[in-house]
Amino acid sequence: MKAVITVVGKDAVGILAKVSVLCAENGGNIIDVTQTVMQDMFCMIMLCDTKELSVPFSDFVDLAEKLGEENNLKIHVMHEDLFNSMHRI
Repeated sequence: MKAVITVVGKDAVGILAKVSVLCAENGGNIIDVTQTVMQDMFCMIMLCDTKELSVPFSDFVDLAEKLGEENNLKIHVMHEDLFNSMHRI
């Protein structure tokens, strides 16, 4: 099972590191990541393998949202199946 993690917010040092640590601490494995900074806006999409999570998926989603709130970021975690369903033509 995989998850798509999106992060948007004002650029700051360590955003990628903080999200990576969240994944690692909870058993997630980062498969792919792309990021860009548009003017002063940080934008990232990360694909994370979640089959070995040490917490329920819903708790991982909550932890990511909390991390976002603490760092003035919008972090959204979506199960890959839901992401694919939403973007199927």
